[in-house]
Amino acid sequence: MKKDNKKVIYWLLTGCFLIFIMVVVGGITRLTHSGLSISSYKLISGTIPPMNDAEWTEAFDLYKQYPEYQKLNNHFNLEDFKDIYFWEWLHRVIGRFIGLVFFLPFLYFLITKQLTKSTIKKAVILLIMGGFQGFLGWYMVKSGLVDNPDVSHFRLSAHLTTAFLTFAYTFWVALDLKFPCRKTVNTSFRNFIRLGLVVLLLQIIYGAFVAGLDAGFIHNHWPLMNEGKFMHETVYIEQNPLYKNFIEGKSGVQFVHRMLAYLVAFLLVSIWYKARKMETTKMQNYAVTGLLIMVGVQFLLGVLTLIFHVPVWLGVAHQVGAFFLLSITTFTLHRFSK
Repeated sequence: MKKDNKKVIYWLLTGCFLIFIMVVVGGITRLTHSGLSISSYKLISGTIPPMNDAEWTEAFDLYKQYPEYQKLNNHFNLEDFKDIYFWEWLHRVIGRFIGLVFFLPFLYFLITKQLTKSTIKKAVILLIMGGFQGFLGWYMVKSGLVDNPDVSHFRLSAHLTTAFLTFAYTFWVALDLKFPCRKTVNTSFRNFIRLGLVVLLLQIIYGAFVAGLDAGFIHNHWPLMNEGKFMHETVYIEQNPLYKNFIEGKSGVQFVHRMLAYLVAFLLVSIWYKARKMETTKMQNYAVTGLLIMVGVQFLLGVLTLIFHVPVWLGVAHQVGAFFLLSITTFTLHRFSK
């Protein structure tokens, strides 16, 4: 049987799709403030939600023991609790399902010798990344169960960024199998695309900071901040010492996110502009055209999300936009790298 065949590619792309669904549900979970509704972690039994009134009451009583209920949601009744429980439960179930979808086919392909040594190594890395992603999810939840009824924005960022990286690497491995032929590479241009990808990842990290700090609910104007200022004074006076404003202050983090948006747009549009002057293949042309379109869409989504005070649907759309922008940037880098 041929190694690294189409079935292997479909398996990897299925993993990509499921990670996408996971990120969407994770975004809804965050924006509906559902992430702390399940305060225990049970790998197997946790897959089954409460099935009767007694089990729901038990789950709700457990939720009442933690800061989110005591400090924020003590007005909740059982029906309110069920609403937030659903999104966190779904998020966790999808995570478990992704684990099975990655591990069981990998085992099958391994036993039937359908993978090359190179792909086996890459698949093992993917499994490790997936396991680490699950650990980070619980590590993030734990930070909101002590005193402060909110998760650490640093842990949220690590959890989200790892999901994006796991997706990007899975997609890259699938692309390696889909396009096995090598070609001459313009290393200077490839490195410029790499720079664009690195800055985009930094922007995704800051997007998670904004989400974790609820920093999208202030300075809801564009292109200027409150009071018509390019940099509002709250950007640099919220925290001490000064540098903390740009990693822990709401205004400072939002300001960095705004500035990185301009930089990402500049770099990705520049990639498209430079590629126009080069002799490109059909796939390369599709890649840079998609890059141009997607960076424009994502920039617009970011502006709308801000000025409309982060409605759930727009917040999720903006996160999905980041996912697609990372996808097309990864595809562009691959097409100009191999």
